[in-house]
Amino acid sequence: MKAAVIESVGKAVVTEVPDPTPGPRQVVVEVAACGLCGTDLHILQGEFAPELPIVPGHEFAGEVVGIGTEVTEVAVGDRVAVDPSLYCYECRYCRNGHNNMCERWAAIGVTTAGGAAQYAVAPVANCVKLPEHVRTQDAALVEPLSCAVRGYDVLQSRLGAHVLIYGSGTMGLMMLELAKRTGAASVDVVDLNPARLATAKQLGVTASGATPDELDRPQGWDLVIDATGNAKAIQDGLNRVAKAGTFLQFGVADYATRVEIDPYRIYNQEITITGSMAVLHSYERAAELFANGVLDPEVFISDRLPLDRYPQALDQFASGVGRKIVVVP
Repeated sequence: MKAAVIESVGKAVVTEVPDPTPGPRQVVVEVAACGLCGTDLHILQGEFAPELPIVPGHEFAGEVVGIGTEVTEVAVGDRVAVDPSLYCYECRYCRNGHNNMCERWAAIGVTTAGGAAQYAVAPVANCVKLPEHVRTQDAALVEPLSCAVRGYDVLQSRLGAHVLIYGSGTMGLMMLELAKRTGAASVDVVDLNPARLATAKQLGVTASGATPDELDRPQGWDLVIDATGNAKAIQDGLNRVAKAGTFLQFGVADYATRVEIDPYRIYNQEITITGSMAVLHSYERAAELFANGVLDPEVFISDRLPLDRYPQALDQFASGVGRKIVVVP
């Protein structure tokens, strides 16, 4: 089969690899679409993946074309979205319900072959059937949405909160849509990219600008969310949290990123700094939200490129052009 392969640091190619075969409790999915994510860039840079080469792609959906000998939950022909999370269910964190902190953490498309290919293999337990009205090629959005849902689980957002989001890429926009539906009094977005801010305005942001200085909230925001992973944005965001407010590190920063904190202010103003990592008990809820129309795929997916152009898709994603980019095998 044809697949994208990150062969070494900085090098991605499209080539032929062996077809996958399912284990007893696995299925083979013919991929309809696979989204690109910041994690893919980190893998390309030599982070995250324990070893290369790897077939990337952890945001994908498709049709079941093969099943293992012990699979009864789905059948050939079913359309599914796939949760890429692979947990051991044995370590201390898994036993305590914090599976995303698994000591043996793994993921399809990160540590095992993923969905940037014609076919991908996945545990049947990771497959969520799609209702008839959901287009398979749109359901690659379920995985990033499940990360956003996890972010709001961490935030424990309260009614009437004033929210500031750094970044109006795919994830920032998803956080915007969820904030609107969790009772926020206002949702403001900042981004240096005017085209991306235009999409935030299209989705009904309260106010937007290149910097919070352009917005009218001198007391700060109850909830500040970084969806960029950028050190300057994070540093600025930490200073925009209102008293008794919360800062959520949601964007994926490089390993070497460092910022400064003011311990006395954190103590004196009772500021919470927290993080949200990947998916935790949120994939099925995200699939239901997606089926109920929480996102408009035509707004969120800006580019649908053939799999042959995967290296170019990575370059486009890295340049910040567009919103969600998916490859279509």
